[in-house]
Parts: sequence; structure tokens; C-alpha cells
Amino acid sequence: MTPWNLLVLDEALRGSWAADTCSPDDFARAGWQPANPAWGHCDITALIVHDIFGGDLMVGEVHHAGEQHGFHWWNRLPSGAELDLTHEQFQDGQTITEGCAVKRPPGPLPRRREEYLRLRERVVKRLGHLPEPAA
Repeated sequence: MTPWNLLVLDEALRGSWAADTCSPDDFARAGWQPANPAWGHCDITALIVHDIFGGDLMVGEVHHAGEQHGFHWWNRLPSGAELDLTHEQFQDGQTITEGCAVKRPPGPLPRRREEYLRLRERVVKRLGHLPEPAA
């Protein structure tokens, strides 16, 4: 297996994001554009990063114009460093609250399973084998 670096992982994820892996919440599919491919992909991207590195899943509230507009997900690696590969999706002045660590639910995902599996399959095609999802 060829060793990866973070740039290769980032490129594999970015090259795999599409409308059919975007979150359907808040009409995200209608808002997804190739010019902003990270839009609606934070949760399943964070899960794939968690599959590889472990650590904590982080979640914070998204606010815009004084109102909450959903949640944003990213990773805290076992070293304590936080990694957010989808933050650039927020291009309209949204702010994210301080995150809190969330445990990954055991077993199959209760929501967004199809999109997660589709994205994971595309990343595997670009990188080769990925570790099995962490429990």
C-alpha cells in the first residue's frame, strides 16, 4: 500500500463530493454547487476521517444572521489537533459555535448511511483500502 499524506486524503474527499452525497437537510441538495463542493458534506466527511484516524467527532451549531441553521461536524484527532476539511462551505458569513465531542453511534449509521457508503466507496476507489469504521 502506498502511504498517504493529508493532501492526498483531502483531494480524494474533494474529488468524491457530489450532489448525491450532499445532506438533504435544509434543502442542501438544491443548494449544492460544484463551485462549493464541501456544502452539505461535513458529517459524512468527518465520519470517514474518523474511520482513518479515530479521535473524536466534533459538532457545533451553525448561525447566520442571528439564527441557528443546523450543525457543523469536524474531527479532533487523538493528538488533540482539530481537523475540519469542509469549513470552506460557509461562504455567506455563517459562524460556528465552539464544538463539543460526540461519540460515534455503534453499528450502522441511523441516518445518512447511503450517502456515507457512497462517499466512502468513491474515496476507496481513489486511495485503495480504508480502515473499517471505528466503533
